[in-house]
Amino acid sequence: MLLVARRAKIKELILEKKSVTVAELSKLFSVTEETIRRDLKALEDEGVLTRTYGGAFIQDGVQNDIDINIRETLYVANKEKIATQCASLIHHGDSIFLDASTTSLFIATKIKDKRITVLTNSLKVINTLSDSTAVRLIATGGVLASQSMSFLGRSAINSMKEFFVDKAFISCRSISMEHGITDSNEQQAEVRHLAIKRANEVYLVVDYTKFNKTSFTHICDFNEINAIVVDTKLDENWHNFLSEQNITIVESN
Repeated sequence: MLLVARRAKIKELILEKKSVTVAELSKLFSVTEETIRRDLKALEDEGVLTRTYGGAFIQDGVQNDIDINIRETLYVANKEKIATQCASLIHHGDSIFLDASTTSLFIATKIKDKRITVLTNSLKVINTLSDSTAVRLIATGGVLASQSMSFLGRSAINSMKEFFVDKAFISCRSISMEHGITDSNEQQAEVRHLAIKRANEVYLVVDYTKFNKTSFTHICDFNEINAIVVDTKLDENWHNFLSEQNITIVESN
C-alpha cells in the first residue's frame, strides 16, 4: 500500500476506533513499527491525532472508549497525584470497590500493604494486587472486554449484587454541570452505577481532561457522590457548583 493510502486508512481507523497501537498498525499494514511511528507523527502534525507511547488517540466523540494500553500512558503524573490522595482515604479494615479505570490501577499500586478487602471488575487491578498478602481480593467475574481488560455483562452485575463496600472509587469519561457524570461505554457505566449504589461513600476520581464534556451514556448524578478527587485546583465555578451539591473536593497540589 502506498504511503498516502496507508495514512488515509490510519486516519480512517483512528476516527472510528478513537485509539490505535503501533503494534496493531504494523501488523495490519505489514510494515515496520518505525514506519508506523513516522505515519503517526505526520498525522499528528496535521492535527488528526495525539501520539503517545506505543500508539495514538483522539479525544473527540461522545462514544470514545480508548484502549486501556493507550490510557495507561496518558497523564501519568496526574493519575499518580489522584492515586496518592485516594490511598490516604483508605484505611485498614475498609472494604472498597476499584473500577476498571487506569486511575484505579494507580490506586491499586499504592494500597498493596493495607489490610483491606478490594472488590473489582478490572483484570489489571486483580493482577496488581494478586501477590499482596494484606489485601483480600474479590473479582466480579463476567465477560472479559479486551479493550478495557475488565469484566462486564450480566454475570459481573449479578456478582456485584452480592456485595456492599465502605468506599467506591469511580472514574468516568466526562463530567459536566449540565449532564452529570457520563461514560463512553454503557456496560462500564452500569458496573460503575451499581458500585455507587452498593457503597457507603463514593469518590469520583477525575483528571482535568474530563471536565466540561459529555460522553455517550449516563453513570450518575452529582447527588450520588460524596467527594471528588482531582489532580489540580478547580476553578471558582466548579467550586461553587460542587459546594451547592454538598460534594467534598479533594485537590492535589
